[in-house]
Order: sequence, then C-alpha cells, then structure tokens
Amino acid sequence: MDVQPTRGRAIFGRNTCCLNLFFHIGRYFLLLGEAFSAPERLSLYWKRTVEEVDLLGVRSLGIVALLSVFMGAVITIQTKSNIDSPLIQAWVVGFAARQSTILEFSPTIISLILAGKVGSNIAAEIGSMRVKEQIDALDIMGVNSAGYLILPKVVASVLINPFLIIISMFLSIFGGWVAGIGTGIVSSTDYIQGIQMQFNPYHITYALIKTVVFAVVITTISAYQGYYTSGGTREVGISSTKAVVYSNVVILILNYMLTQLLLI
Repeated sequence: MDVQPTRGRAIFGRNTCCLNLFFHIGRYFLLLGEAFSAPERLSLYWKRTVEEVDLLGVRSLGIVALLSVFMGAVITIQTKSNIDSPLIQAWVVGFAARQSTILEFSPTIISLILAGKVGSNIAAEIGSMRVKEQIDALDIMGVNSAGYLILPKVVASVLINPFLIIISMFLSIFGGWVAGIGTGIVSSTDYIQGIQMQFNPYHITYALIKTVVFAVVITTISAYQGYYTSGGTREVGISSTKAVVYSNVVILILNYMLTQLLLI
C-alpha cells in the first residue's frame, strides 16, 4: 500500500537535489560574472591583491614547507623499502621521488591542504561580513561587493600558488635526499642521478597548470559559500566546512580531467 507514495517521495527528492545543484552552479557562475567585471578603482584592487598575497600565500609557506619535506622523506623511504629486486638500480628511488612530487604530490595534495587552510579562511571572512551586513553596506554605497571581495583573492592565489608549489617541489625532493642520505638507504650520487634521469620539463608546466586551476577553484568556491551565507555565526562555520569539502571534491574531479587531457 505504501510502495507508490514512498517511490514518489524518492523521485521527488532526487529531482529536488538535481534542481538545487543546478541552482547553485548557475548562481556560482553569475557571482563570477560580477566578480570579474571591470573594477571601479584599479589602484584599490591592486592594494587589496598585495594584502591577499601575504594573507593567502606567504602565511601558508610554513605548512607547505613542513608537509613537503616530510612527504618527500616518506616517499623516498617507502620506495626503497618496496624495491626487493637486485635488478632494479638504486637511482630509481630518486626518479620515483621526483615523479611523485612533480606530477601529483605538490600540485594536488598541497592544493587540498590549501583548500582546508585558505578556503576556510576565505569563507569565514566573507561569511562574517555577510551576517554583519557589511556586504549590504558596500552594495548600498554603489561598490561592486563581489568584485571588491573576491577578485583580489583570486588574482592573489593565481599569482602566489605557483611559487608555493615550486618551493614545495624543491623541498620535497630535498627532504627525500636528506632522508636517503641520513638513513643510508641510497647514496647521494644515485639519488641525484635518479632526479636527473629522463627529466621532462613539460611535467613542470603540467603541474603549474593544475596549480592555477586549483587556485581559482579554492578561492571562488570558498568565496561563493561565504558570500551567500545567511543566519549567524553558526552558519558561518557551516559555510566554512562546505567550502573545504566542495573545493576538495572539485579539485579531485578536475585533477582526473586535467590528467586525462594533458598527459594522455
């Protein structure tokens, strides 16, 4: 007797979910259209961009450096521990550390970490301004609030994140070298030979392309969640959580798509 109503509710629920998804996607791109419109005062936007470079990039250098060094060390030790065949040469350890770092670890894993640190910060900042009606005040004064708040963050992330990733690549490979030498599992000569073996400069380009795309994803999705926050401080926390979760999901999806498009 209850089968048909239950099925109807399930179908209605799926339709509502799809409609909500399309609603948020549409509103997201409309917000981007407002954010990327021509700025009223370029000098003011430039000043804010410099501030955001420090806030979103420079202050993230510590966590990026720490993660990079230890992940490089872990990659080196794990690679060596899984090489059992005497036919595999020792330089493979350095080669594996370089490839893992450049192709995946630095551009993708570090971006996921930045989504947690930077994304939550952006969503909380803009969300707090929304619930305190500061964004409404900007709109009333004739200021393009979306452009003023979001565009400098996007530009700053696109400018600074590639430098963070390059530093991460260097420190990760260096951390692997230190771990290999310190534990004695690989010689310095073999490790450096592996780093140089069959190096393809395009892999750096590929990593930086992903970095720029991920930087835009992190800042825009986090800003979207904060910009449309409604309620009080509790909702600001919810928006911050959503910003991190949705940014990570989109990064993982785009990582697969970009790998398929640029490497295969």
